Amino acid sequence: MSVRYENKEEVLSAGAAQKSAVRFSQKKTPKKILVSEILGTLAAVIFFGVPFYFVFINSLKPAEEAAQMNLSWPNSFHMLENYKEVLTINDGRLLLAFFNSTIITLFTILILIIICSMAAFVLARREGLSKKLNYLVLIGLMLPPAIVPTISVLQTLGLFKTMPGIVLLEGALRFSFACILYRAFVATIPRELDEAALIDGCGPLRLFFQIIFPLLKPVTSTIIVLSSIQVYNDFENMLYFFPGADNATVQLTLYNFTGMFGTSYHYLFANVILISIPPLILFIFFNKKIVAGMTAGAVKG
Repeated sequence: MSVRYENKEEVLSAGAAQKSAVRFSQKKTPKKILVSEILGTLAAVIFFGVPFYFVFINSLKPAEEAAQMNLSWPNSFHMLENYKEVLTINDGRLLLAFFNSTIITLFTILILIIICSMAAFVLARREGLSKKLNYLVLIGLMLPPAIVPTISVLQTLGLFKTMPGIVLLEGALRFSFACILYRAFVATIPRELDEAALIDGCGPLRLFFQIIFPLLKPVTSTIIVLSSIQVYNDFENMLYFFPGADNATVQLTLYNFTGMFGTSYHYLFANVILISIPPLILFIFFNKKIVAGMTAGAVKG
């Protein structure tokens, strides 16, 4: 198919645009791409690798060497002693914190996946309803939680300082973000797929869970990683809405250890390493899914 130009100026401008496009494409040579990748890797090592090395190497030192706060190699290794002390202090409070944080994170993610995906499917398919409810969803991103009224509501419902209460609260605080991601992804799924399933006799629940939900794996992986790290590392909400000695979470143990071992940096660094292992493992296995889920639906919806 040929393009017909009206005058000489259009021909010249079109030729200039083609030349600039070719010139721009030629700029991205393999050598330059390799250099950019090397620079990006070096930047990541400097900003993330060096701090991690600093914390890890000081967690292996005795108290006197760790107090110097440097990157030097330890003269003697006390890894077993330091980590054993952190795990057993206060009758194994850190192990209890790991259990509580894991349960809270798992059930929060389960609620987000089920409820947000179903809500996003309805909002994406019913345009008239979505225009009215989208504002309510966006309010959840803009308004910060109010601490005193939230505590009052939890106390009225009998959920204050309980596991179900903090799970529901964490899910509510992250509902808007997950729902927006799901809605953008559902918008890329053709409606003809719904119509074909309904013609074949699928009901609403079967249509969603057997046809639509399996297609949401990329964005589901993104929500699992991002929300898990946020809930697992949450400190403020755990401090206000889930207090108590038996309600310890991993971030609260670090807060308590700071008071107990203000100058025992080898114990503090050992605690930091231990509580950083689960999110680090999660990120390593799901890091490729994050970008795919975040960009899905970016051009439609």
